[in-house]
Amino acid sequence: MAIEKVREYLKKWNAQDRIREFEVSSATVELAAQALCCEGKRIAKTLSFCQGEDCVLIVAAGDAKVDNAKYKARFGMKAKMIPAAEVEERIGHAVGGVCPFAVNDGVKIYLDESLKRFATVFPACGSSSSAIELTLRELEEYSGSKEWVDVCKGWEEEQAKAG
Repeated sequence: MAIEKVREYLKKWNAQDRIREFEVSSATVELAAQALCCEGKRIAKTLSFCQGEDCVLIVAAGDAKVDNAKYKARFGMKAKMIPAAEVEERIGHAVGGVCPFAVNDGVKIYLDESLKRFATVFPACGSSSSAIELTLRELEEYSGSKEWVDVCKGWEEEQAKAG
């Protein structure tokens, strides 16, 4: 089971006991926010993309959407999501539990700037009913992300309203 793989993976940081498991589904941003009693924008959703034969994960805030122009400018190709039927085989986690931990070798992980407005965020942990609360520094370290990128839109409007 993928959550056990993530639990084992997080032992490197003694964080395995911080995983929260729910009686209800947390497979979508909305469901995860309900299960965690938090705003949906604080859910760190993990999106899976094809880049030729390679796979890329973008971890973004729950209220952010991938901006095709920004994605193409950053990665040199159009954003093409991995078909749902292929996600588990290519990433190592099934849709609904995709997370940036304990993924298959060769999968590159990037963190989107949309997350930087929060002290802590909640990524999934390999199942459709789990999450962990992490600081951004912990998310960077535990995910082994390559770098921060700016490939999303939609969240800036709310940021501007709040500012």
